[in-house]
Amino acid sequence: MLNRFATLAVVCIAIPVGIAPVALADPPPPDPAVQPVGVPGPPVDTGAVPSAAPGILDTPDGWHLSVVGSNETQLPVAPLTTAISSREYLISGTFTGTITGGGKTKLTGGSMEAGEQIGCGIISDETEINPGASFTPGIGIPFTGNVTGGFGVSLQAKVYLKPGTVTTVALDKKSFKGTSTRITLNGVRVKTDQCAGQSFIRSYATLTSSTDNTDDVITYLGVTKSV
Repeated sequence: MLNRFATLAVVCIAIPVGIAPVALADPPPPDPAVQPVGVPGPPVDTGAVPSAAPGILDTPDGWHLSVVGSNETQLPVAPLTTAISSREYLISGTFTGTITGGGKTKLTGGSMEAGEQIGCGIISDETEINPGASFTPGIGIPFTGNVTGGFGVSLQAKVYLKPGTVTTVALDKKSFKGTSTRITLNGVRVKTDQCAGQSFIRSYATLTSSTDNTDDVITYLGVTKSV
């Protein structure tokens, strides 16, 4: 028998293969609730509001009246009554009235009143509570000749709303002699009740200049702030 042997030559060739770098996962986004070290947090609300243009009046007898506001703050705070229909604010500001010019009448002084006007979109006017009673009969199955029943008591409440109003809160009034006056308020608490809607607040200062037989009145109205 003829044996045939076949010799198989295997040639191995090493081919360099590049290894792709392993992709690293992107770092997670920073937690917005955590402030990075050294980064200041949001500013504290001080209630600061810009002051409006001054109130100006030139009188028929030649006097020039001016009343201005400055350094005003109106900070909403939780009402002491905890009622959801109450609105309270901490108020600060300086209001200055001056009289200048060469009027033909003699000034005898005057007065100035400063305060806040609080407006409410909707007023909670009245609350009506109506009690009620009910009886529910019941019959057992199979019927045994007995009738059962249950009593219940209920309360129905109605809140009556009406269009909003503006509440004027006078915080100070100063009589003066001469040609100038000033009122400074700091941390004065004001409030209004029965407010069921959005509220608005603005400062005011009313200057009155007097002579022997006349009064001239001008009012400064601050910027309206909605809360």
